[in-house]
Amino acid sequence: MDLVTLQNSLDNLSFAVLLVTMLLYWSGMAFPKIPYLATLGTAGMAIANLSIASLLGARWIEAGYFPLSNLYESLFFIAWGLTATHLLAEYLSRSRWVGAVTSPVAMGITAFATLSLPGEMQVAEPLVPALQSNWLMMHVSVMLLSYACLMVGSLLAIAFLIVTRGQAVSLTGSSYGNGNRRQTPLNKLQTVSDVPSVQFSSNSSSGSVATPTLERISLETTPTWSPETLSLAQVLDNISYRMIGLGFPLLTIGIIAGGVWANEAWGSYWSWDPKETWALITWLVFAAYLHARITKGWQGRRPAILAAAGFCVVWVCYMGVNLLGKGLHSYGWFF
Repeated sequence: MDLVTLQNSLDNLSFAVLLVTMLLYWSGMAFPKIPYLATLGTAGMAIANLSIASLLGARWIEAGYFPLSNLYESLFFIAWGLTATHLLAEYLSRSRWVGAVTSPVAMGITAFATLSLPGEMQVAEPLVPALQSNWLMMHVSVMLLSYACLMVGSLLAIAFLIVTRGQAVSLTGSSYGNGNRRQTPLNKLQTVSDVPSVQFSSNSSSGSVATPTLERISLETTPTWSPETLSLAQVLDNISYRMIGLGFPLLTIGIIAGGVWANEAWGSYWSWDPKETWALITWLVFAAYLHARITKGWQGRRPAILAAAGFCVVWVCYMGVNLLGKGLHSYGWFF
């Protein structure tokens, strides 16, 4: 079997394995009393990770350069990063929710690369002069790994919003900060509403009839949250923070490496190319997320919403700008 045939087999295998893995994780969510479904899902992610790594290795041997020169290769590299980050997040959290939210994204990426891209875009071609640099491996690989970590962290934040159903919940121990906030026990979710209460007062000296007066009081209501749900929310919030905390330094290093490479290739560190602009926007969004958690002490719903918005920004930066066919970083497929 030659390397081209091997690559075609491996990309189809990766897609099929991830499809089955997604179904296993979703079945595990639907039937939580069947423990081996989650174990099989984890095994499927590991198999997909090894299949994609073998595909990239075979392509590297065939082409003679690190396989990150076109959209097909970058899609499989980011799918490999997603599956690897998934395995780390699942090891830390021990939760079925990690696979339930990450496996559809990994499967969708491989499906798009395998089934939707034209055949000519899947063929390895000689590198243009600007890409014949060691910075190709340094800059692009670090950027794609950062996208994978940020996506997994953002997906776990979305899972947190689903688990808590959009209700504010006070958590402890998920991040460090000096923000002044009143901590609420993990098993108590409080909402406060002011309602008028009628109290009667009488004037005994005059013998007058008691008259009603209005006073504002606060009522506390506690929704029926099970300890398991609150513990899951705590885990998702914590692991989401850790994954984003891992992806943000990688994003920073990747942007810096890209600037150095751009100066070497085109004589300018920054040219406000659309890709560069959106990379900066992505950096600012997740910098705001980490700033809010570390210095302001945000936890729970507010940072989760910010991370969910960051998920969309990452996809615009990675895919949206490229497919418009504008700038130095575009793959130019749609336009």
